Amino acid sequence: MNKILLSMLMLASASAFAQEKKQDTTKLNEIVISENRLQTPFNKLARNIQLVTKEDIAKMPVKSINEVLSFVAGADVRQRGPFGTQADISIDGGTFEQTLILLNGVKISDVQTAHHSMNIPVPLSAIERIEVLKGPAARIYGINALTGAINIVTKTSKQNTIDVNLQAGSSFEDKAVGDGSGIYSGSSAQLAINMAGKKSQHLVGFGLTDYNGQRYNSSTYDHKFFYQGNIDFDARNKLNLMGGYIDNAFGASGYYAAPGDKEAFEIVETALLAVGSSHQLSNHFSLRPRVSARYNWDDYRYFRNDLTRARSLHQTKVWSAEVNSTLHTGIGDFGFGLESRSEDIESTNIGNRERYNHGAYAEYKTEALNNLLLNIGTYINYNTQYGWQAFPGLDAAYLLAPKWKLAFNAGSSQRIPSFTDLYLNQRPGNIGNPNLTSENAWQYELSLQYKLESFQVQGGYFYRNISDFIDWVRNSAAVPYQPQNFGNNKIQGFNVSLGQSLGLSNKSSLNYQLSYNYLHAGEISYANNVTSKYVLENLKHQALGRLIYKYTNWQFTLGTRWIERELKKPYLITDIRLLYGKPQWNIYADVTNLFNKEYIEVAAVPLPKRWFSLGANYRFAL
Repeated sequence: MNKILLSMLMLASASAFAQEKKQDTTKLNEIVISENRLQTPFNKLARNIQLVTKEDIAKMPVKSINEVLSFVAGADVRQRGPFGTQADISIDGGTFEQTLILLNGVKISDVQTAHHSMNIPVPLSAIERIEVLKGPAARIYGINALTGAINIVTKTSKQNTIDVNLQAGSSFEDKAVGDGSGIYSGSSAQLAINMAGKKSQHLVGFGLTDYNGQRYNSSTYDHKFFYQGNIDFDARNKLNLMGGYIDNAFGASGYYAAPGDKEAFEIVETALLAVGSSHQLSNHFSLRPRVSARYNWDDYRYFRNDLTRARSLHQTKVWSAEVNSTLHTGIGDFGFGLESRSEDIESTNIGNRERYNHGAYAEYKTEALNNLLLNIGTYINYNTQYGWQAFPGLDAAYLLAPKWKLAFNAGSSQRIPSFTDLYLNQRPGNIGNPNLTSENAWQYELSLQYKLESFQVQGGYFYRNISDFIDWVRNSAAVPYQPQNFGNNKIQGFNVSLGQSLGLSNKSSLNYQLSYNYLHAGEISYANNVTSKYVLENLKHQALGRLIYKYTNWQFTLGTRWIERELKKPYLITDIRLLYGKPQWNIYADVTNLFNKEYIEVAAVPLPKRWFSLGANYRFAL
C-alpha cells in the first residue's frame, strides 16, 4: 500500500480532467468561465480553476454533489450525513465557512451556518459542470470567498429531452436495535426535462431521495425542484430565470453534540429565486443586472419525539441586487459592477438580527502583451458590522512555449462571522461571541502546466496567511465551545497532477487521473488545555485517483481517495462502477467503500461501510 501511495505522491491530478477523445479536450477548452464579470475561455485562464463536467459525473460512482466534490483535488468534503444529506466543504486547508458556494453565479452560502450551504436544489442529472476556484476569490465574488469558491452550473440545451435516473442500494446489514426492522437501504429518483424553442430554453429538474440510514437514527429524506429559463428577446437582449426548492429531513445523531444527541432530528427547507438579464448596448459595452433571494428554514430537534424542550428554530432571508458590465477596448477588457445584499435571521437561540453589505468592483484583462495573460482588479466592500475594506488581486499567466504555461496569482480576501459564530446561545454545547472580528487573508500561488492534447501535468505551490483566524474552542468538557479570534493562521501547500487518456484499440480506451496535495499549517497559539473544533482536523495529505476502462459498450470505473488530517488516523476509501450503455440508456452497478472501512469525516458520525447500488439512466427525445 505504501508503494501505491508513493506513486500517487509523484503523479497527481489536481486539475487535469483528461477526456477520452481529442474532440472532448477541445470541447473542454471552449468552455467559457464568466465569473459574473469578464468572460474567459477555459484554456486562457490565469488562475487555478478545476472543472468537473457532466461527462465526468456520469462516469463516477456517486450519488450526490458532495460525493462528486470528494474527487476534486484540494477540496475537503466532510460529510455528516451520506446520500447528500449534509456536508461541510473546504478548500486547501481552510475551514468550511471560508468557501463560497454559488449556483449559476448566484451566491447561496448560508448566513446562519455554512453547515447548510450545500442545500442545493439541483439533481445530478441537471448539472452541466462544477467549477472549483482555488485561492482568494474576493476580487471576483466579494466577501466570504476567503479560500475559494464552488460554482455549480446547470444544463442548457437546444434539444427537447427527458433524462431519468433511478437508483437503489443497501448495505445488507440489519438495522440497529430500536431503529425499526429490516436492513439499511434506500433509493433515489431524478428527472431533468429540457424544453427548447427558437428563442428560449427551459430546464425543469426533480429529485427524490429516501434512505432509512446506515446506523441508528441516520435516515434521510429529501425532495427537490429546480427551474431555469433563458429567453432571447433578440440578439442583444436576454432574460434569465432561476428558482429552486429543497426539503430535507434527516436523523442527526452525533451531528453537533455527541453523545447526548442520539435522538436528534433536523428538518431544513431552502428556497432560491433569481431574475437576471443581459443587454448588449453596443458592440463594445454590455450590462447584466440581477436580483436574487434565498430563504432557509431550519428546525433542529435535540429530542425528535419531544418538541417541548431543546428545540431550535431558525429562519434566514437574504436579498441581493447586482449589476455587472463589460467594456471591450483595443487594449483589453474592463469590468465594472455594484452589489448590495441584506441578511436577516429570526431564531429561537440566535435572536432577531440583520446586517447589510454593499460592494463595488473594477477589473482589467488583457492579452495585448506577447504570450502574457493578465487580469488585475479590486473589490471594495462595506459591511454594516465591519466597515470598509478593499480586496485587490492579480492573476498572470505566461506562455513559455505552445504547451507550457506558468501562472502566478496573488490576492486578499475576507470572511465575516456567521450569525451562529456571533450570537448562538445553545448551552451547554455551544455559545457565540459577539466580539469577533472578521478573518482576513493574503494568498500567493505559483503553478506550472504542460498540456499535449489529452495529456496534462501540473504542479503548484501556495502560501496563505489568515489574520484574526476564528476557531471554536473550549478549555474543559464542562464549558461550551465558543469561537475566538486567534493570531495568524499560516498555511502552505503544494500539489502535483497528472491525467491522460489512451486509445488502446478501436474498441477500447483507458483514462486515468491522479493527484496529490500536501498542506502544512503553521502553529497557532492555544493554551495547553484548549480543545479546538477545526485546527486539529485540518487536511494534511490528500491522494486521489480515478481509472476508467472502456470496451465497446462496457465501462469500468475505479475511484480511490486517501485522506489524512492533523492528529487523525488516515483512511483509504475505494469505489467502483460497472456500466453497460447505449447512446440513449445505460445500467450500472456501484460498490461504495469496497474494502468495508470504518471512518469518520466530521463530528461523531460514522459513514457507511460497504454499500451496493444498482441504477439506470434513460434519455427520451421529444
